[in-house]
Amino acid sequence: MKLFIAGLAAMLTMVSFAVNDSLPSVDVKDMDGNTVNFSTVAEKGKITVISFWATWCTPCLKELEAINEKYADWQTTYNMKLVAVSMDDARNSKKVKPKVLGYGWTYQVLLDENSDLARVMNVNNPPMTFIYDGDGKQVWSHQGYTPGAEDELEAKLKEISGK
Repeated sequence: MKLFIAGLAAMLTMVSFAVNDSLPSVDVKDMDGNTVNFSTVAEKGKITVISFWATWCTPCLKELEAINEKYADWQTTYNMKLVAVSMDDARNSKKVKPKVLGYGWTYQVLLDENSDLARVMNVNNPPMTFIYDGDGKQVWSHQGYTPGAEDELEAKLKEISGK
């Protein structure tokens, strides 16, 4: 019976997120320790890419570095922004800022130290990428990274932006 109830609760969580595909209202931290409500990260009319990553995740770092090489162009061409959400726990979150500065990433970086946001968005393992359109609705998601996956991401940005 407990297993049935747990399964039912998990299904309801997934259904509620699937029905409400806008950015969830969950508090996370920025790299300076300030609280940010995640529902506020999207800008009206701008495509928002959300990338869940961790400092210990090599594919995550490769993905974000590959995107970084194209990011300035993508921002202007597709009117988009990227928000990188670290899944590092409280013990490892101190490694995030040095890693971001070391790579020279200009993305908005947020910390999900307790995995509250990851749970709500059904992210179990990084890297996990989502695209939200200019109206704040989720229109695409992708699990994992292999070299060249950033080209698939760009194709989706092109499709969504109509450019």
